[in-house]
Amino acid sequence: MRHFSATPREMLATLWRHRDLINASTKREVLGRYRGSSLGLLWSFFNPVFMLIIYTFVFSVVFKARWSGGGESKTEFALVLFSGLIVFNLFSECINRAPGLILSNVNYVKKVVFPLEILPFVAFLSALFHAAISLCVWLSAYVIFIGTPPITIFYLPLILIPFVMFIMGISWVLTSLGVYLRDAGQFVGILTAVLMFLSPVFYPITSLPESYRYLLYFNPLTLVIEQFRAVLYFGKAPYFSLLAVYWVATFFAAWLGFAWFQKTRKGFADVL
Repeated sequence: MRHFSATPREMLATLWRHRDLINASTKREVLGRYRGSSLGLLWSFFNPVFMLIIYTFVFSVVFKARWSGGGESKTEFALVLFSGLIVFNLFSECINRAPGLILSNVNYVKKVVFPLEILPFVAFLSALFHAAISLCVWLSAYVIFIGTPPITIFYLPLILIPFVMFIMGISWVLTSLGVYLRDAGQFVGILTAVLMFLSPVFYPITSLPESYRYLLYFNPLTLVIEQFRAVLYFGKAPYFSLLAVYWVATFFAAWLGFAWFQKTRKGFADVL
């Protein structure tokens, strides 16, 4: 039986070794989503624009919501809210797809020698493409209605890189579980719906009673959403001490997820 390495070095090396295949697969994934439509890739731009308009209307006009009870305009509230949604949507798209990745590519398991471990990363890059488009829409709206974005925007990689590692760790685990537990996809769908409302996407943490705020930080998305929003919109530097811990924790999360995938993949062909 073939041995699959599960070391941290192999986790990084396999992504580099198969970079051309990853690049080609990602392009096919992105273009395939809009194949046959009249507007094609333009839908990846219109979708976030449409959602930004909808959220602005619903929360600012219908619910007359304000982020901190201050005098922000409707547009400003929408930008704050949408910045949190960019992070959550990137996470949810990857996590919701993960349990079905092997099941939808059975031919790679049975007939072809294929590096199955790259499938979650291809799905992530596809989701990242749409997140990047959403971020471009957000920045355009910011420039039009407010002005030059804060210089703290350059801190974004420090926040997003460990978030990538966290997503990959979870994705590798769920991709494997999806083969053995066919109900995993249903459970994950419910979990992500719950996480949306348990994350500070539609409301600030300060809206909670102070004695309960710490509970929100048990949600792994809270730190990312708060820091992402702080550097992108509020012009605040991230909490470097928290980020340092987050970097270490997410690296181990990614490695453990990769190790789980490598150890369990031996049985994929038997189950499928």
